[in-house]
Amino acid sequence: MKRPSRHARIKRFVRDISTHTPFAKLVILLIVLWLAFSGGLYLAERGIDGTSIDSYGKALYWGIAAFSTAGIADTPVTGNARIIGGIWIVLGSMLFFGAIVATVTSYFMRPMLRPHKRIIETIEYNLEQLEELTVEELDLLKQTVDTLIVHVEKLKKKQHRKETAG
Repeated sequence: MKRPSRHARIKRFVRDISTHTPFAKLVILLIVLWLAFSGGLYLAERGIDGTSIDSYGKALYWGIAAFSTAGIADTPVTGNARIIGGIWIVLGSMLFFGAIVATVTSYFMRPMLRPHKRIIETIEYNLEQLEELTVEELDLLKQTVDTLIVHVEKLKKKQHRKETAG
């Protein structure tokens, strides 16, 4: 069986991350909040003597430096700007590190949440509980297993046709 190329694996990985984890949503939220808090900080510091945050660009830089815990962010001068900055530092840090943790957790937990795993676990549980099942439950289990067997046989035939054709 041919292994997918490195490019294909990376492409699948990026697609999985973007569709099956909260990463993209959290990054968008982080960017929107960064722009908003930086704007609020700039408005609170605008026109104040002694502030080093005298443009929206510097406020954006402050927003990155503050939540990244780099320790290189200038301290706002006004009380309102310090409150805005403090809230941003807490929220931004939580979102940034939360996005990383949530993405990694979601990505590695996905296989455990797949429907086939649940189906197998349900069948195994029912097999362990055969003595306690009612006749109706046993009939339903038999129908489910029969349907599963038919499905597996169809998949095998389809796979065999692919192998003999290709």
